[in-house]
Amino acid sequence: MIPVAKTENNDVLSLPERMPRHIAIIMDGNGRWAKSHGLPRTEGHRQGTENLRRILKSCVEFGVEILTIYAFSTENWNRPPLEVRMLMRILEMVIDRELKELNENGVQIRHIGEMQGIAPVLQKKIQYACDYTKNNTRLILNVAFNYGGRDEIVHAVRHIIQDGIPADQVTEELISSYLYTGDLPDPDLIIRTSGELRVSNFLIWQGAYSEYYATSAYWPDFDKEELRKALVEYGNRKRRFGKTDEQLEDE
Repeated sequence: MIPVAKTENNDVLSLPERMPRHIAIIMDGNGRWAKSHGLPRTEGHRQGTENLRRILKSCVEFGVEILTIYAFSTENWNRPPLEVRMLMRILEMVIDRELKELNENGVQIRHIGEMQGIAPVLQKKIQYACDYTKNNTRLILNVAFNYGGRDEIVHAVRHIIQDGIPADQVTEELISSYLYTGDLPDPDLIIRTSGELRVSNFLIWQGAYSEYYATSAYWPDFDKEELRKALVEYGNRKRRFGKTDEQLEDE
């Protein structure tokens, strides 16, 4: 049976039979969206935040189990100080405004990334949000904030060394277990909005065998139908993991 969902007008949307458990999104294009509408970049980020609420609801409706979003990279500190402060403030406002509803909808919030460098007040709010929702099971939301893929691997290697694990016992599985997402499956599908075709230091270990999907839509315009298109494209692909088509057919 092919899964279905509905639009706000109760129009039926078909979904692929093979759905991803874990979706990751590089939410790109807020600034360019604002520029294209003759608005300040701050409005682009505000609209991007509003869109996240809609995409979260769509993921829950579509049956996605895990959503990882790239909210603020370790390289984003190089942006103009005013924009950095504004991005920090947006996360704080989202926690203040949305936490209760997210919890009621069964969303478990996790932070992946470094706390160092984030203002102490915001650190406390992030930790509170994670603790407050830790028992929810409907959707896991990983918020990659002050996150970098290379930094994550360095962080994992340092902890392996600190734990005194011998070199001959270091395996791919061990390294995976030391990553921020160590207890979760790797993303099946990584989506990037705004038409850019690069990974930007996002989940570079976990995404080794993920399916990638790029769309020209800016993040504020990436709606439920755009998400469905990405899911349909994913459902039409063959995930070989190094095998041939013949080997897959024999399984």
